[in-house]
Amino acid sequence: MVSDVHGEAEALARAADGSDVFVCLGDLILFLDYDQPGRGIFADLFGADHAQAYIEARTANRFDDARALSAAAWARIGITDPAQRWAVLEERVRRQYEELFSAMPEPALLTFGNVDVPALWPAYLREGHQVLDGGVAIVDGLRWGFIGGGLVSPMRTPYEITPEEFGRKVDALGPVDVLFTHIPPALPELTYDVAARRFEIGSPALLRYVREHQPRYHLFGHVHQPLAARTRIGRTECINVGHFHGRKRPFAMDL
Repeated sequence: MVSDVHGEAEALARAADGSDVFVCLGDLILFLDYDQPGRGIFADLFGADHAQAYIEARTANRFDDARALSAAAWARIGITDPAQRWAVLEERVRRQYEELFSAMPEPALLTFGNVDVPALWPAYLREGHQVLDGGVAIVDGLRWGFIGGGLVSPMRTPYEITPEEFGRKVDALGPVDVLFTHIPPALPELTYDVAARRFEIGSPALLRYVREHQPRYHLFGHVHQPLAARTRIGRTECINVGHFHGRKRPFAMDL
Protein backbone atom coordinates (compact mmCIF):
# COMPACT_ATOMS: atom_id res chain seq x y z
CA MET A 1 0.00 0.00 0.00
CA VAL A 2 1.29 3.45 -0.89
CA SER A 3 0.21 7.07 -0.70
CA ASP A 4 1.84 10.32 -1.78
CA VAL A 5 3.95 8.80 -4.53
CA HIS A 6 4.89 12.21 -5.97
CA GLY A 7 6.87 11.03 -8.96
CA GLU A 8 8.71 8.03 -7.46
CA ALA A 9 8.17 5.70 -10.42
CA GLU A 10 11.22 3.50 -9.86
CA ALA A 11 10.27 2.63 -6.29
CA LEU A 12 6.62 2.29 -7.26
CA ALA A 13 7.45 -0.49 -9.74
CA ARG A 14 8.72 -2.63 -6.81
CA ALA A 15 6.09 -1.64 -4.27
CA ALA A 16 3.83 -4.69 -4.69
CA ASP A 17 6.60 -7.28 -4.29
CA GLY A 18 5.42 -10.01 -1.94
CA SER A 19 1.86 -8.67 -1.57
CA ASP A 20 -1.51 -10.21 -2.45
CA VAL A 21 -3.35 -6.92 -3.03
CA PHE A 22 -1.81 -3.56 -3.94
CA VAL A 23 -3.51 -0.28 -3.00
CA CYS A 24 -2.54 3.26 -4.00
CA LEU A 25 -4.11 6.18 -2.14
CA GLY A 26 -3.14 8.86 -4.63
CA ASP A 27 -0.99 11.94 -5.07
CA LEU A 28 1.02 10.57 -7.97
CA ILE A 29 2.18 13.87 -9.47
CA LEU A 30 5.24 15.82 -8.29
CA PHE A 31 4.59 19.54 -8.68
CA LEU A 32 6.95 20.63 -5.91
CA ASP A 33 9.59 18.68 -4.01
CA TYR A 34 9.87 20.22 -0.56
CA ASP A 35 13.03 18.23 0.19
CA GLN A 36 14.74 18.67 -3.19
CA PRO A 37 13.48 21.96 -4.71
CA GLY A 38 15.26 21.24 -8.00
CA ARG A 39 12.80 18.42 -8.74
CA GLY A 40 9.22 18.65 -9.93
CA ILE A 41 7.15 20.50 -12.49
CA PHE A 42 7.62 23.95 -10.93
CA ALA A 43 11.41 23.59 -10.91
CA ASP A 44 11.37 22.33 -14.52
CA LEU A 45 9.42 25.40 -15.58
CA PHE A 46 10.88 28.14 -13.41
CA GLY A 47 14.13 26.84 -11.93
CA ALA A 48 15.18 25.59 -8.51
CA ASP A 49 15.59 29.08 -7.00
CA HIS A 50 11.99 29.97 -7.77
CA ALA A 51 10.79 26.62 -6.45
CA GLN A 52 12.74 27.18 -3.20
CA ALA A 53 11.25 30.66 -2.69
CA TYR A 54 7.77 29.37 -3.49
CA ILE A 55 8.16 26.49 -1.04
CA GLU A 56 9.38 28.84 1.70
CA ALA A 57 6.35 31.10 1.23
CA ARG A 58 3.89 28.21 1.33
CA THR A 59 5.60 26.59 4.32
CA ALA A 60 5.28 29.88 6.20
CA ASN A 61 1.57 30.07 5.24
CA ARG A 62 2.26 33.21 3.17
CA PHE A 63 -0.05 32.08 0.41
CA ASP A 64 -0.57 35.55 -1.08
CA ASP A 65 3.20 35.88 -1.43
CA ALA A 66 3.38 32.43 -2.99
CA ARG A 67 0.73 33.35 -5.55
CA ALA A 68 2.59 36.57 -6.37
CA LEU A 69 5.81 34.61 -6.88
CA SER A 70 3.98 32.20 -9.12
CA ALA A 71 2.40 34.98 -11.21
CA ALA A 72 5.79 36.63 -11.69
CA ALA A 73 7.37 33.34 -12.76
CA TRP A 74 4.62 32.67 -15.28
CA ALA A 75 5.00 36.19 -16.65
CA ARG A 76 8.71 35.59 -17.21
CA ILE A 77 7.85 32.79 -19.63
CA GLY A 78 5.24 34.93 -21.37
CA ILE A 79 2.03 33.73 -19.70
CA THR A 80 0.06 36.43 -17.89
CA ASP A 81 -3.45 34.95 -18.12
CA PRO A 82 -3.96 32.26 -15.44
CA ALA A 83 -6.36 30.47 -17.78
CA GLN A 84 -3.44 29.72 -20.11
CA ARG A 85 -1.33 27.97 -17.48
CA TRP A 86 -3.01 24.60 -17.65
CA ALA A 87 -1.99 23.97 -21.26
CA VAL A 88 1.66 24.21 -20.16
CA LEU A 89 1.16 22.18 -16.99
CA GLU A 90 -0.91 19.46 -18.65
CA GLU A 91 1.91 18.40 -20.95
CA ARG A 92 4.20 17.81 -17.97
CA VAL A 93 1.50 16.14 -15.89
CA ARG A 94 0.83 13.73 -18.75
CA ARG A 95 4.51 12.86 -18.99
CA GLN A 96 4.56 11.96 -15.31
CA TYR A 97 1.33 9.95 -15.53
CA GLU A 98 2.66 7.98 -18.48
CA GLU A 99 5.74 6.98 -16.48
CA LEU A 100 3.89 6.37 -13.22
CA PHE A 101 1.05 4.26 -14.57
CA SER A 102 3.55 2.21 -16.57
CA ALA A 103 5.31 1.50 -13.26
CA MET A 104 2.09 0.98 -11.26
CA PRO A 105 1.77 -2.69 -10.20
CA GLU A 106 -1.10 -4.82 -11.45
CA PRO A 107 -3.60 -5.63 -10.13
CA ALA A 108 -4.14 -2.48 -8.09
CA LEU A 109 -6.96 -0.66 -6.33
CA LEU A 110 -6.51 3.09 -6.62
CA THR A 111 -8.12 6.30 -5.47
CA PHE A 112 -7.26 9.94 -6.12
CA GLY A 113 -5.20 12.28 -3.98
CA ASN A 114 -5.67 16.04 -3.84
CA VAL A 115 -2.60 16.46 -6.09
CA ASP A 116 -4.11 14.40 -8.90
CA VAL A 117 -6.07 15.18 -12.06
CA PRO A 118 -8.84 12.54 -12.25
CA ALA A 119 -9.89 13.51 -15.78
CA LEU A 120 -6.49 12.42 -17.14
CA TRP A 121 -6.32 8.99 -15.47
CA PRO A 122 -8.40 7.01 -18.01
CA ALA A 123 -5.77 7.61 -20.70
CA TYR A 124 -3.09 5.84 -18.63
CA LEU A 125 -4.87 3.16 -16.60
CA ARG A 126 -3.98 -0.43 -17.45
CA GLU A 127 -6.22 -3.47 -17.47
CA GLY A 128 -5.44 -4.45 -13.89
CA HIS A 129 -6.06 -0.99 -12.41
CA GLN A 130 -9.40 -0.39 -10.68
CA VAL A 131 -10.20 3.17 -9.57
CA LEU A 132 -12.66 3.72 -6.72
CA ASP A 133 -13.84 7.08 -5.41
CA GLY A 134 -16.94 6.67 -3.29
CA GLY A 135 -17.07 2.96 -4.15
CA VAL A 136 -16.60 -0.44 -2.53
CA ALA A 137 -14.49 -3.46 -3.51
CA ILE A 138 -15.10 -6.91 -2.01
CA VAL A 139 -11.77 -8.51 -1.07
CA ASP A 140 -11.72 -11.92 0.64
CA GLY A 141 -15.30 -11.34 1.74
CA LEU A 142 -14.54 -7.94 3.31
CA ARG A 143 -15.98 -4.61 2.17
CA TRP A 144 -13.20 -2.15 1.33
CA GLY A 145 -14.46 1.41 0.87
CA PHE A 146 -12.56 4.13 -0.99
CA ILE A 147 -12.98 7.92 -0.98
CA GLY A 148 -10.50 10.06 -2.90
CA GLY A 149 -9.56 13.70 -3.13
CA GLY A 150 -8.95 16.45 -0.62
CA LEU A 151 -10.82 19.41 0.80
CA VAL A 152 -10.64 22.99 -0.43
CA SER A 153 -7.50 24.62 0.95
CA PRO A 154 -5.21 27.63 0.45
CA MET A 155 -2.89 25.27 -1.48
CA ARG A 156 -5.36 25.14 -4.40
CA THR A 157 -4.29 21.67 -5.50
CA PRO A 158 -6.05 20.05 -8.48
CA TYR A 159 -8.55 17.70 -6.83
CA GLU A 160 -10.00 19.67 -3.95
CA ILE A 161 -13.74 19.55 -3.31
CA THR A 162 -16.04 21.30 -0.86
CA PRO A 163 -16.75 19.76 2.53
CA GLU A 164 -20.36 19.32 1.42
CA GLU A 165 -19.43 17.35 -1.69
CA PHE A 166 -16.89 15.27 0.22
CA GLY A 167 -19.45 14.62 2.93
CA ARG A 168 -21.97 13.35 0.39
CA LYS A 169 -19.46 10.76 -0.82
CA VAL A 170 -18.82 9.68 2.77
CA ASP A 171 -22.51 9.48 3.63
CA ALA A 172 -23.27 7.40 0.51
CA LEU A 173 -20.56 4.81 1.19
CA GLY A 174 -22.36 2.72 3.79
CA PRO A 175 -20.66 0.48 6.36
CA VAL A 176 -17.31 -1.05 5.37
CA ASP A 177 -14.76 -3.29 7.06
CA VAL A 178 -11.78 -1.23 5.89
CA LEU A 179 -11.89 2.43 4.89
CA PHE A 180 -9.28 3.82 2.48
CA THR A 181 -9.01 7.58 1.89
CA HIS A 182 -6.34 10.02 0.84
CA ILE A 183 -6.92 12.50 3.66
CA PRO A 184 -7.22 11.69 7.39
CA PRO A 185 -10.15 12.27 9.71
CA ALA A 186 -10.12 15.64 11.43
CA LEU A 187 -8.09 14.77 14.52
CA PRO A 188 -5.25 17.16 15.48
CA GLU A 189 -2.69 14.43 16.12
CA LEU A 190 -3.32 12.94 12.66
CA THR A 191 -3.43 16.22 10.71
CA TYR A 192 -0.45 18.11 12.20
CA ASP A 193 2.70 17.89 10.07
CA VAL A 194 5.73 18.27 12.31
CA ALA A 195 8.08 19.11 9.41
CA ALA A 196 5.82 21.68 7.73
CA ARG A 197 4.75 22.91 11.20
CA ARG A 198 1.10 23.28 10.28
CA PHE A 199 -2.19 21.44 10.36
CA GLU A 200 -3.22 19.87 7.08
CA ILE A 201 -6.93 19.68 6.40
CA GLY A 202 -8.63 16.55 7.66
CA SER A 203 -12.26 15.64 7.17
CA PRO A 204 -14.93 16.05 9.87
CA ALA A 205 -17.18 13.84 7.73
CA LEU A 206 -14.63 11.01 7.93
CA LEU A 207 -14.38 11.46 11.69
CA ARG A 208 -18.18 11.19 12.01
CA TYR A 209 -18.20 8.15 9.72
CA VAL A 210 -15.54 6.29 11.71
CA ARG A 211 -17.28 7.04 15.00
CA GLU A 212 -20.60 5.80 13.64
CA HIS A 213 -19.60 2.76 11.58
CA GLN A 214 -16.39 1.66 13.34
CA PRO A 215 -14.56 -0.05 10.46
CA ARG A 216 -11.68 -2.29 11.52
CA TYR A 217 -9.16 0.07 9.95
CA HIS A 218 -9.07 3.53 8.43
CA LEU A 219 -6.00 3.86 6.18
CA PHE A 220 -4.89 7.16 4.62
CA GLY A 221 -1.93 9.37 3.69
CA HIS A 222 -1.70 13.08 2.83
CA VAL A 223 0.16 14.27 5.96
CA HIS A 224 3.79 13.57 5.16
CA GLN A 225 5.30 13.83 8.66
CA PRO A 226 2.37 13.39 11.07
CA LEU A 227 2.55 14.07 14.78
CA ALA A 228 0.97 10.62 15.24
CA ALA A 229 1.10 7.96 12.55
CA ARG A 230 -1.73 5.99 14.15
CA THR A 231 -4.41 6.24 16.78
CA ARG A 232 -7.71 4.62 17.71
CA ILE A 233 -11.23 5.93 17.44
CA GLY A 234 -13.25 3.39 19.37
CA ARG A 235 -12.39 0.01 17.85
CA THR A 236 -11.12 1.56 14.60
CA GLU A 237 -7.36 1.75 14.15
CA CYS A 238 -6.52 4.85 12.08
CA ILE A 239 -3.18 4.56 10.29
CA ASN A 240 -1.18 6.93 8.12
CA VAL A 241 0.45 4.57 5.61
CA GLY A 242 3.45 6.86 5.10
CA HIS A 243 5.00 9.30 2.66
CA PHE A 244 6.06 6.97 -0.16
CA HIS A 245 8.01 9.72 -1.96
CA GLY A 246 10.21 10.10 1.11
CA ARG A 247 10.33 6.49 2.34
CA LYS A 248 10.40 4.73 -1.05
CA ARG A 249 8.90 1.64 0.53
CA PRO A 250 5.28 0.55 0.87
CA PHE A 251 3.23 0.07 3.99
CA ALA A 252 2.35 -3.62 4.40
CA MET A 253 -0.22 -5.19 6.69
CA ASP A 254 -2.33 -8.32 6.98
CA LEU A 255 -6.02 -7.53 6.63
